Amino acid sequence: MKKNNYQGALQHTVGSGFNTTSTSNDVIKGIDLSGKIAIVTGGNTGIGLETTKVLAAAGATVIVPARDIEKAKKNLDGIPEVEIEPMDLFEPDTIDAFAKKFLASERPIHLLINNAGIMWVPLQRNSRGIESQLATNYLGQFQLVARLWPALKKANGARVVNVSSAGHHWAPVDFDDPNFEHREYQTLLGYGQSKTASNLFALELDARASAYNVRAYSLHPGSIAGTELARNADTEFFKQMGFFDEQGNMRPEILAGLKTIPQGAATTVWCATSTMLDDIGGVYCEDVDVAEIERVNSQLDNGLETRGIKMYSLDESNAKRLWALGEELTGIAFQVG
Repeated sequence: MKKNNYQGALQHTVGSGFNTTSTSNDVIKGIDLSGKIAIVTGGNTGIGLETTKVLAAAGATVIVPARDIEKAKKNLDGIPEVEIEPMDLFEPDTIDAFAKKFLASERPIHLLINNAGIMWVPLQRNSRGIESQLATNYLGQFQLVARLWPALKKANGARVVNVSSAGHHWAPVDFDDPNFEHREYQTLLGYGQSKTASNLFALELDARASAYNVRAYSLHPGSIAGTELARNADTEFFKQMGFFDEQGNMRPEILAGLKTIPQGAATTVWCATSTMLDDIGGVYCEDVDVAEIERVNSQLDNGLETRGIKMYSLDESNAKRLWALGEELTGIAFQVG
């Protein structure tokens, strides 16, 4: 019987042999993905683009759902075996349309990389009235996996990888008011909540889906230079956070701690392909290994993040409660079976 990771039962490093400086190309060496089908949300920019390149180079056919098709075509030009389809995780109807078209192809999904996400945004709501970060970073993942479940099961050996964040340390899921209807909206609380939800979703999905040979993982890619994640934040905000000096320049100690994009994509690729994880699921990973449970006062020298995973992201009751919330807010009864 396959074990689950409730309460962090499996949340221990496995000695991957990689580290914080390892790149996606380091991780993929020796791995052949010929004949495999991968979907990478947000796979046309930043670490998503790097993930797409690496998986395609290893032989996979990669489908990239994108909000901006023309931008995606430009960024993905020249990469073999890539298909581009329209989808916006913020808008539920587009998720259904994408999934319906994919299922009609009758292909399996071997790798579903939930990479797309948003951060630093003002309060805005989607067509369901759901706060944008919760809608995009968790509910979009939930709906996409639920709709694509038949194709994941068909693979007889699939992985779902949620790109989360150490930002989950900023907030647990507020089950009493997840949608900021009765409390003041703070963008980083919204982000933290959404990433905690992504962790809990991977935890519960793995517990339910492992019997069908589908495993799930969440991960922190690192703090990375050159992505579009901070496109909605202004310089004053970064000054308040202590990342920029008064002249608007990034502090040297912050800059020194940033990963490159190939380093940032490495943990995603490892979670998607490593044989070391064949019998382990529901775990949260960082620096190309399974992360440890949060170590108190273990901030990195660059001041950007705390290491490990918070226990509220591993709690069984939270995971089950979140699944029910996902069903309630999406209107989808996601019966794994």
